[in-house]
Amino acid sequence: MKLPRFRPKIVDSLREYNVNTFGADLGAGITVGIVALPLAMAFAIASGAPPQTGIITAVIGGFIISAFGGAKVCIGGPTGAFVVILSGILATYGWNSLMVCTIMAGIFLLVLGFTGLGKIIKFMPYPVTMGFTSGIAVLIMSTQVKDFFGLSVEKVPSEFFAKMDALIRAMPSISITATLVSIGTFVFIRYWPKKLHRYAPGTVVAIIIGTLIAYILKLPIETIGSRFGEIPTGLPLPSLPEIDFKRLPSLVQPAITIALLAAIESLLCAVVADGMVDDRHDSDQELVAQGLANIACPFFGGIAATSAIARTATNVRSGAKTPVAGVIHAVVLLLILMLAAPLAAFVPLASLSAVLLNVALHMGEWHNFRRLRSWPGSDAAVFLCAFVLTVAIDLTVAVEVGVVMAALLFIKRVSEISDVTAVDSQSEEEGAHHSLSGKDIPEGVMVYSMMGSLFFGAASKLETILQRMKREPDVLILRLRKVMSMDTTGLNALDNLREKLQSRGRYMVLSAPQPQPLQVMHRSGFIDKLGVENICPDIDAALRRAKEIQAQKAQKPTAE
Repeated sequence: MKLPRFRPKIVDSLREYNVNTFGADLGAGITVGIVALPLAMAFAIASGAPPQTGIITAVIGGFIISAFGGAKVCIGGPTGAFVVILSGILATYGWNSLMVCTIMAGIFLLVLGFTGLGKIIKFMPYPVTMGFTSGIAVLIMSTQVKDFFGLSVEKVPSEFFAKMDALIRAMPSISITATLVSIGTFVFIRYWPKKLHRYAPGTVVAIIIGTLIAYILKLPIETIGSRFGEIPTGLPLPSLPEIDFKRLPSLVQPAITIALLAAIESLLCAVVADGMVDDRHDSDQELVAQGLANIACPFFGGIAATSAIARTATNVRSGAKTPVAGVIHAVVLLLILMLAAPLAAFVPLASLSAVLLNVALHMGEWHNFRRLRSWPGSDAAVFLCAFVLTVAIDLTVAVEVGVVMAALLFIKRVSEISDVTAVDSQSEEEGAHHSLSGKDIPEGVMVYSMMGSLFFGAASKLETILQRMKREPDVLILRLRKVMSMDTTGLNALDNLREKLQSRGRYMVLSAPQPQPLQVMHRSGFIDKLGVENICPDIDAALRRAKEIQAQKAQKPTAE
């Protein structure tokens, strides 16, 4: 297997780099860095981690993803997709295990990238992706109810329905002040003019206004400082998380989930970015960068990172030209962490909850619920299954069950279009060259035409040929011109049919097999059993071979 080359997109971008390009990247990097600050803290808090872990992740992960990635303008950092899985791992296994799990996910991503296997991510069915994305959006909203309304809840359960029950029971403790701040922040973000967003992002302006109001009026609401204390300045020294080797096997599944989410979201982001800047990303290189970022972040106390579509769009709208903008975004966040981190302690949690609510509403693929009636029933079922399982049980289960359902339904569809039918000079219309029309089909010769894929989902149709025949022919011709692929099960069915015919003194001739099925038959030794003379390039040759077989059978009694 040929390994993909390691060539970050920034290498090519710097070849023709100039002052004007740097000016555009500088403005975009500063803008998206400021936009990323409240989001990074909000995603960390929603995941159950201190706010500084989100900033650290945006600095370390954002730098690595831009410097080593295969996309031109993608911005990396913590995202909403990780909130559910990270909070679950943290609640179940603890902080050290979360760090180890993230490093394991990074290693999985490196393997996907360096082996070129990352391309299989694009085969993730759309209903599954959109189903769990909408489910994650619902779960993010559920995690923000407490802070949005300022409820007094000692411990919010992680399970969705138990969480909803606890929050409903706590509604009498609602804080009118916190609720008004949340609503005000949410409305401000929603209706902030888009034309001003490039110069002053609505999220940042809303957070600043909410913080100033809460500080000046001494509002009795919870802030980052009152819950988490003062945010440390600068990056901590790197350290290896404590590894509990007995627990490692139980972390494999959540680590794979983190890796899949990072891969899916980063590659979706890269596709969106390509369309915005007319570029083409390197998916393997992008996954390598994602792997490096997720390995590095935990050493500094960060959480899982991936490319974020909303921040990438902001980057592009702000004029970004190359990955340098993403590097600048990370530097801006580092400077804020070093120089202004203590100020974040005054940010109301109610304002941050409004930010996350807005993110969740944009993240959810709500329009797909309206489109379900126009979808095939199987796709609608997969979408709803992925959505419900994500909300009610677990994201990992949702992805696993959704993919398995989609695969089984795909097999069913393919097997339905795979068919084996008897044809003759009157029933088949194949065009002048391939048609049986006008051709002499001898008595005792039957022609069956196969189409589709001869695989385990359709092999039974081949196995029942003899049962469907009114009488067995002397020679059975199978037309394989429309069979583009064959697996071991299909080959076994074909071999069983050959053995049954041979045991009864009958013969089988194959007409125009395609390269892939022919290769499978050759490697398995099937052609040696059938006889190379019984593999014919077209239907005319197959009919001539059938006549030869009949002539040889007719001569046998005389020779005896």
